[in-house]
Amino acid sequence: MADAKVIPFDEDRPRRRIPRRVRAVPAAEPVVEPPAAPGPASAAAPGDSWDRRIAGGLAFLRRRVTGDYEVDDFGYDKELTDQVLMSLMRPLYDKYFRVEVKGIENIPAEGGALIVANHSGTLPLDGLMLQVAVHDHHPAERHLRLLAADLVFMLPVVNELARKAGHTLACAEDAQRLLEAGELVGVMPEGFKGIGKPFGDRYKLQRFGRGGFVSTALRAGTPIVPCSIVGAEEIYPMVGNAKTLARLLGVPYFPITPTFPWLGPLGAVPLPTKWTIQFGEPIPTDGYAAEAAEDPMLMFNLTDQVREQIQHTLYKLLVQRRSVFF
Repeated sequence: MADAKVIPFDEDRPRRRIPRRVRAVPAAEPVVEPPAAPGPASAAAPGDSWDRRIAGGLAFLRRRVTGDYEVDDFGYDKELTDQVLMSLMRPLYDKYFRVEVKGIENIPAEGGALIVANHSGTLPLDGLMLQVAVHDHHPAERHLRLLAADLVFMLPVVNELARKAGHTLACAEDAQRLLEAGELVGVMPEGFKGIGKPFGDRYKLQRFGRGGFVSTALRAGTPIVPCSIVGAEEIYPMVGNAKTLARLLGVPYFPITPTFPWLGPLGAVPLPTKWTIQFGEPIPTDGYAAEAAEDPMLMFNLTDQVREQIQHTLYKLLVQRRSVFF
């Protein structure tokens, strides 16, 4: 309907009589037009979205080829991590292990914090899933910088990918620099003792070392966030360890599982277990004196407190779990 035309009344002109069969519409009555049919612009919206994605992908490739991107002092490439590495890990996280995250609010919105988690699974997939959990579920989409063992940085391809993803060597100096710079740092103090333990010892925490992570947190004055991961223990049930072969290969252990090495490469496919990652209440460290980092008794007590909190949460999650796979 076209816009109503307003005709002014003229006092000198005689008024015409409106026939009764015609209804006069008051000028103040709003005129509602019928909704327009979808036009070419709305039909092209999905195409526009794909165009933007293609353009963004081409721009990303151009920056990679020309070297127009940034990495920090540790080799961390934020753009590559967000756009490529996270995208590759996300299907495993969302669809395969179906990770459920609890207590994400215990991770601070800003500033440094040390996340301490249990370690398991024969292969360190739990660290990668922990990284995705923090980034995808935290409101600030924070990035977790994991401290990795020396072996990770001795492997040709893994070394480069670990650096690009933000991981660094598990040493106190690097960890303290990251914490003081306001980064989230992740550490798994069990190390190879955790991921290489037999299936019969699943969910039984190994030694946490000498408490070096507590000393680092005390020096940086950052909170410690305990983290418990359930589900990773069963992805590769380790029923044996070929120690002689491990020594020949120069690795901490050579796992024997119900499927590996018997099924060859197929035996290296992890079982699709259901995971739960829970972050506990942070333990503050900023209230201690500067010399507290040198107090062995304090470090022992804080290390034991973190370990007990993780172990207690593991037992609680196991009781609540309905099944390994569902």
